[in-house]
Order: sequence, then C-alpha cells, then structure tokens
Amino acid sequence: MPQIRPVARPAARRPVSPGTGRPSRRRAPVVATVLTAGTLLAATACAPAGTGPVPAQTVTAPPVVAVDKVAPPAPVVPPRWPLTGVSADEEPSRPALAVKIENSREARPQTGLDQADLVWEEVVEGGITRYLAVFHSQAPAEIGPIRSVRPMDPAIAAPLHGLMAFSGGQAPFVQALRASGLQILSNDLGDAGFYRKTGVAPAPHNVYGTPARFWEQADGAHAAPPPAQFSVARSADRATAVTAGRPATSLDIVMSGYSHPAWTWDTGSGTWLRSEGSTPATVRSGARLSAANVVVLRVHLVDSGTIDPAGNPVPETVLEGTGEGTVVSGGHAVDVTWSKSAVGDPVGLTAADGTSVTLAPGVTWVELVPDSGSVTVR
Repeated sequence: MPQIRPVARPAARRPVSPGTGRPSRRRAPVVATVLTAGTLLAATACAPAGTGPVPAQTVTAPPVVAVDKVAPPAPVVPPRWPLTGVSADEEPSRPALAVKIENSREARPQTGLDQADLVWEEVVEGGITRYLAVFHSQAPAEIGPIRSVRPMDPAIAAPLHGLMAFSGGQAPFVQALRASGLQILSNDLGDAGFYRKTGVAPAPHNVYGTPARFWEQADGAHAAPPPAQFSVARSADRATAVTAGRPATSLDIVMSGYSHPAWTWDTGSGTWLRSEGSTPATVRSGARLSAANVVVLRVHLVDSGTIDPAGNPVPETVLEGTGEGTVVSGGHAVDVTWSKSAVGDPVGLTAADGTSVTLAPGVTWVELVPDSGSVTVR
C-alpha cells in the first residue's frame, strides 16, 4: 500500500516591519494584561485564601419606621381643699361638717372656730348673731358652744351635701334641714359626739362636740368631699378684689343694735382680723379670729312665723334671688352682685363687668347683713 505522509503545515509567518522586509519585533500588547491582572489582584486582595474574587456587595439602607406622635403628658395639678383652695397633701376624702355655733356674749370665746374653712354669720331673734361654721380641711379636737338651728340654715348648708350638727331647733326647721339632703346630727336626738362641758358657761351655753365622732357617723350618701362654694384664685394676688378692686384696710358692719362686727386688714399676717365692736375676737385658745376673705351679702329679713321659747319672733334671712354685696381680700375691696336660684345651689358672685368673682385662697367669712344694717369700707 502506498504510505501516506503527513502534510507539513507552513510555519506561521511573523509580521514584517513595513519598509524593511524584516520580521517585526513588536510584542503582543501587555498593558491591558497588566491592568487586568492588577484589577484582579485588587479584587482578591481581601478575599480569604483559596477563594475567588469577592463579588461587589450592595448596601441596603435600613427601613424607615413610622413613629406615632404621642401627646405630651398632662400637667400634674396638686390637690386642693375645695372650700379654701389651699393645697392639700393628698386628695380630700371626708365630707364637710357644718356646725351651728353660738355668738352671744355669754358664749364667747368659742372653741375651734378658728379652724373652720367657712363661717356664715346670720341675725337671729333679739338681734344676736349665730354662726354656721363649716369644717373640712382642719379637724379641731373640740367645737362649741353648739346651739339650735334656724330657718335659713338649709339654704346655707345644703350645697355642701354633707353633715349638719346642732343642738335643738323647732321641728319645722329640723325637718327643712333633713329635706334639703343633709345628714343631720342632733344632740336632742341622741347622736354621738355631743356633751356638756363644765366650767365654761351655764346651760344652754355649754354644749360641745367632737368633730371626729361626727365624721365617723357619715353614711354612704354623705361621705364625699364637698363641692367648692366659691371660685378661688390660684394665688392671693389674683383675687378679684386685688386685681379689680380698690384699696381697703377696714370693714365695719352693723348687723343689729346688738352686733357690730369689724374687720381690719393686717399686712403682717396677710389676713383680715375680726373684732366684736372694738374688742379683738379670739377663741378660747387665745388665737385671733381671721380670714383671707370677708364676703358681705346684703339680705332681706322676714318673719318666719315662729317664736323662740322666750316669745321673740324668729326672723328668717332670705337667701335666694339676687342682691348687692362687697368682697374684701388682700387689702382691697370690690363691689359684687350675689345670686342664688335654689336652696341647693351655692351663692354666685359677679363683678360689675359681669365676670365671676374669685377669692383669695384661705378661710372665708360670709356676713349676711340685713337691710336695716350697714356696711362701711375704708
């Protein structure tokens, strides 16, 4: 068989340099190769040994979380005693205790009266006055002398929705108190807490009481704190008499031919000091009777149609409708209009511009001055 020889392929020709006919000495491009290698080296420089190039990583921004807007917390308002507007250490829980206290000359000096939050003074038979004192923020160990109720007492005490302690009273007057929604505590009915005190005055001027015992008897319907009876400013300098009134240093009142209370502004204590005529009014402990506010209400007296045991007609103060008045606070006085639409409503006080009158924080005395009396402010 003929032998088949492999055909020799012609050797690859090297490129010839133009113009010389000699093979070109130009080498394959190395710049690109070097750059490519550098790039690979840079890509793999941080890679773990034995791994290939690390692919580029995509950085993802954290998701945006929506935040709900939260209202700022409500400011903390410290508790205040409702009848005085004075700051309290804790929320008041006991009810108001109204007590009928005598103010004849034989009954002075009284006991515990300086610790009342509110004191109402009213004319009774013979031109003498009696107090309806309201206790809440303070608890005296003893109160007295305690006397009988009168026909105007429901209109004073009913808005408190609390307790009413007294010694005696005509049946219609006692029934009116009970019907007004108050819980009555009566010495004549044998309720606890009353006693006769020896060595102070003869009967009937010697009935005294223990407030703690009275409060213990509050039933479920009369255990709540009382509502405010007047509007009270946050501070004494914001009271209406101070901001809109005129300067005043004395308040002289004629309740009757028998009773002439007077009040004098005392800068040192920041209170109005009480006198009976020209005699400083004190309690048995020696403390002076004083008030942050004195509210004077001009009122009508009518015949209640009843007489006392001595045969004297018993007057009744009309404490419904409207009338004129004056308020003194912080060394100033302002004229007001008072109004009361029903027995169970508190008395409202309005200034000449129609705004509600605010009192200074502290004790308030209310003087129910008859038409026949007089009020002088200096």
